[in-house]
Amino acid sequence: MNNPELDNIEVDLFVQALQRRHGYDFSQYAPASLKRRVQLLSEQLECKTISGLIERVIHEPKLLPRLLDGLTVPASDMFRDPTMFRALRETVLPMLASYPQINIWQAGCAHGQEVYSLAILLEEAGLYERSQIFATDLSERALEHAQEGIYPAREAQQWSRNYQASGGSRSLADYYSARYNLLKLDQRLRRHVTFARHNLAADGVFCEAHLILCRNVLIYFSNPLQERVLSLFSDSLVRGGFLCMGLRESLDYASSANDFSAFDESQRIYRLAAPQERKFG
Repeated sequence: MNNPELDNIEVDLFVQALQRRHGYDFSQYAPASLKRRVQLLSEQLECKTISGLIERVIHEPKLLPRLLDGLTVPASDMFRDPTMFRALRETVLPMLASYPQINIWQAGCAHGQEVYSLAILLEEAGLYERSQIFATDLSERALEHAQEGIYPAREAQQWSRNYQASGGSRSLADYYSARYNLLKLDQRLRRHVTFARHNLAADGVFCEAHLILCRNVLIYFSNPLQERVLSLFSDSLVRGGFLCMGLRESLDYASSANDFSAFDESQRIYRLAAPQERKFG
């Protein structure tokens, strides 16, 4: 019979072991979500208890990529939430077009579907040649998957619907080739993408960005870690730069909300306010 109190103790010890052995600190992740993922990892790795998993964390360094995959939930889709991509296409990109160089940071890029969606958007807006996308994630395995740009062909139909709903004027099939029940995205979509490992919980400013997308990542963080990440984004954006969050996320209760103004609240798109426009106190 499960003992929630003992489970919580084991999860805390797991987090300590992971941090001390490998340098990854998950202590500020949302407790309930983290507990579910640690328990699932224990089951998948055939450990009778989380304590058994802790022993493997300490003594099996080659297990680390598998642990990070299980803890970071790398899930996404091409043109996920197409109304947000339509807003980018119709209102944000025309404003970014005034810059001679456009830097975009996709934080928590998972397996790369949204990265390639961005590349297509920029291509169709005629902006890709002067744009650079920095795609980062905590998981090296997720980054490797993203760089391959190979996905199950069964996703194609839904992704095509998302693309059309986002305002796409072509066929999504123009951007990939299909073979052996897989689809491979056109390598040209990667020509201005840099993939790199970055830990939002511990690392600093990654680049100076005109647009940051971090969608459905903060929901897995505790409030203090959310505040840290939002402050990091504020420091990374140029004045007037844009931040896109997931539709289930909001700045409503964040102290960092003072740094931003709502650009399209319904699509969770915010803009970094000029210093004199920020609210203090």
